Amino acid sequence: MPLLDQYIPIIGNNVINELQMLGERLRGKVIRNINSTAVGGGVAEILSRMIPFFKELGIDARWDVIKGDEEFFIVTKKIHNALHGTKSVFTTRDFEVYYETQKRNAGEMDLSGDIVFIHDPQPAGLILEKNKHQNHWLWRCHVDVSNPQLEIWQFLKPMVEQFEAAVFSAPSFAQRLDIRQVLIAPSIDPLSDKNRELSKEEVSNIVTQFSIDPKRPLVTQVSRFDRLKDPVGVIEAYKMAKKRVDCQLLLVGGSAADDPEAVQVLAEAREAAGVDPDIHILELPPTSNIEINALQRASTIILQKSLKEGFGLTVSEALWKAKPVIAGSVGGIPLQITHKYSGILTLSIEGTAYWIKQLLQEPGYAQKLGENGREHVRQNFLLTRHLRDYLLTFLSVGHTEDIIYV
Repeated sequence: MPLLDQYIPIIGNNVINELQMLGERLRGKVIRNINSTAVGGGVAEILSRMIPFFKELGIDARWDVIKGDEEFFIVTKKIHNALHGTKSVFTTRDFEVYYETQKRNAGEMDLSGDIVFIHDPQPAGLILEKNKHQNHWLWRCHVDVSNPQLEIWQFLKPMVEQFEAAVFSAPSFAQRLDIRQVLIAPSIDPLSDKNRELSKEEVSNIVTQFSIDPKRPLVTQVSRFDRLKDPVGVIEAYKMAKKRVDCQLLLVGGSAADDPEAVQVLAEAREAAGVDPDIHILELPPTSNIEINALQRASTIILQKSLKEGFGLTVSEALWKAKPVIAGSVGGIPLQITHKYSGILTLSIEGTAYWIKQLLQEPGYAQKLGENGREHVRQNFLLTRHLRDYLLTFLSVGHTEDIIYV
């Protein structure tokens, strides 16, 4: 069965027909995606699911990864944090490393094709090679740049403005730029191993494998071990709530090739957990999709206590499983959660602890939040909608409007 036909029971025939119509207009076009890692993180996950759909529509979609050494990824992690507003100190050497890596990759990569689609800051400097190619270049920013450190935005902006358009995840991320801006939210794939339906037996077997008590409430956060995901704050909120209600805490995540801080953040989380037998910290490989799916389905409440966030796909993943979600009111998360209707938004450790207690004590209300959240995701944050938005964006190249809402 064609891939797209498998989604008809979820989103209907009309959506599939529209995708096929748009795809026909792009048939044979070469779309070259470039990001910084093949596994780990939301960008790689989205691309791995989306590329086959482009191909099914007759579009020659390709995916390349920029190569860099440890020094380069330390620099780009600092850039990532600074774009989120975290104060970082940059040296002349940092910028030299960035440009040297761009130049080296440009000499090794094939940058031909009809559209070169660059994802995030790590490969953004490849735009300096644009004049050597007769094609269109688009930049996709997956991070929250609503309040960036000025120094690093001034470094990045001249490169961004050489693209034909910039794609952001939320209206609040839009910047004053001399190029068009396109607003496209990310998405989840409801039929991927991370999100597809699982049997009760599958869920039970995986939960047992990780020594989690299936008979007691489980509060879970699924995220990379990153300070901006605040795993230590999650542990503090759990400890506050545990004084009033019985529960277990699960922190599950991993690392990505372009994130050198993960090992240190994981160590900080384990130190904060101490010897509490009800705190489970799991470091899983980025391919552990079925395990993540099962652990989310086994959870009573799911957290995403981000301090900064580009979008937070784990929120949509949890809501798709009809779970009540408590999440930081930052970045793209408020697009996914309407407070007290499709989830809970918080800004503090104390607020997170309060809502853990409330939802564990009011299971009927928690269930309703989850049901509302699932329907919101079905209407707004599934892969088919994301695919449509990208197709429309690709068709729009060559036009001159300042901002496009798709």
